[in-house]
Amino acid sequence: MTIRPLIILPDPMLRQVSKPIERIDADLRKLSDDMLATMYDAPGIGLAAIQIGIPIRMLVIDLAKEGETPDPHVFLNPDILARGDGVNVHEEGCLSIPEYYAEVERPATVTASYLDLDGKQRQITADGLMATCLQHEIDHLNGVLFIDHISKLKRDMVVRRFKKAAREKDKAPGRMAG
Repeated sequence: MTIRPLIILPDPMLRQVSKPIERIDADLRKLSDDMLATMYDAPGIGLAAIQIGIPIRMLVIDLAKEGETPDPHVFLNPDILARGDGVNVHEEGCLSIPEYYAEVERPATVTASYLDLDGKQRQITADGLMATCLQHEIDHLNGVLFIDHISKLKRDMVVRRFKKAAREKDKAPGRMAG
C-alpha cells in the first residue's frame, strides 16, 4: 500500500466532476488499498479518489475509532437515491482543507447505490455520521466541497486563506517550477 499525496485547496482539480468507473481490475483494487492507507495516515474517515488526483467515482470510508477494529468500505460509482426529511448538523473537516472545520447541515439519512469491488450492485441506507460522510465524499465526486454548504462570507475567507498559503509555498526558497 502506498500513501498518496493529497490535493489541497485551492487546487482546481477539487472542482472537477469525476468520471464513472467502467472496469474493476487489480489496479483499481490496489488504488482502493492506497486510498485507505492514505486516509488512515492523514488521519481521516473518508477519502474520494479526486482528493489524490484521480478523477474517478470512487471513495473509501472507515468510521472505526482509534483502537477499534478497522471497518473499511469501498464505494464505486456511488449515487444518492433518496434523502430523508430530517436534518443533522455535524462539524465537518476535509483532508483537502486541512485544519478547517465548520458545522454543516445535511439530510440525516440517505439511501445510496454503489458497486463493490466485486462489481456487485449494492445499496446502503445510512444515518448519523455515515450519512454525513457519504454525502461529503459523494459531493467531492461532483466537484463540491463542504465549504460550499456554509455562508459565502466564511467560504470566501477560507478560500482566501488557502490561496495565500499556496502562494507563499510557491515563493519558498528552493522550489523549482515544474
